[in-house]
Amino acid sequence: MIVPGSRSQELAAALAAATGADLATVEFERFPDGEQMARVRGVSDEVVIVASTVSDAAHVELLQLQDAVREAGATDVTTVIPYMGYARQERAFEAGEPVSARAVARAISTGTDRVVTVNPHVEVVCDFFDVPAESVDAAPRLAEPLGDDLTDPLFLSPDEGAVDLATAVRDAYGRGAVDFFEKTRLSGNDVEIEPSDADVTGRDVVVTDDIVATGSTMSEAIAVLSERDAASVHVACVHPLLATSARTKLARAGVEAIYGTDTIERAVSAVSVAPVVADAL
Repeated sequence: MIVPGSRSQELAAALAAATGADLATVEFERFPDGEQMARVRGVSDEVVIVASTVSDAAHVELLQLQDAVREAGATDVTTVIPYMGYARQERAFEAGEPVSARAVARAISTGTDRVVTVNPHVEVVCDFFDVPAESVDAAPRLAEPLGDDLTDPLFLSPDEGAVDLATAVRDAYGRGAVDFFEKTRLSGNDVEIEPSDADVTGRDVVVTDDIVATGSTMSEAIAVLSERDAASVHVACVHPLLATSARTKLARAGVEAIYGTDTIERAVSAVSVAPVVADAL
């Protein structure tokens, strides 16, 4: 049985269709004091909870769903976290700071037998869980909405660390080159972008990344490509968080189109990760 979190309705339905599992009825309520409640109806012995933790409230909701299905008699619980919040805080950057990814992983571990997540920002977060945890790669799915008419395509990652993701999208697309930007993080919100030597003149460029959050780094990259006469720039990301004014920043920078998956359900979620999650289950 698939149990959807409130932020993962579409993906849960797609996963139920892909696996042939029943889709549970879940009721969400908020009390006058602001506290929330998640209530699950008709639970089976084996349960798969699908819940992206895009906010603190979503983390609490996931813990409630886990407790609710156990209370209802579920004996085998798998938790699918399509997008795991706090996953970028995988280490303490100075004394006195928490390793937040570890803290939330330990909390989630108390209510599940297994965890599956999608393209975490760093793979090490899977080691923070106290139960078996694995990640699945949805990057190849991002090739699907690109169309087959890109001109001499270049798949470009914002930094060297994301080259594997760009390569996975290129391989799934079937042709094109791969390159990356040199990125220097000056502070938590300030990033300097240095263009690579790749010639983008007249080419369709696909900028790939695991997550687009504020859009600041991505919009800088797009601006550089526009200055170098790229024919068009597309953005393909696994997790389209698109916080605050990110979508506007990208539009102003001249992006042709943005494609994301349904790990975070947004207007740009052009493709589902349900098939790769279903394979892992």
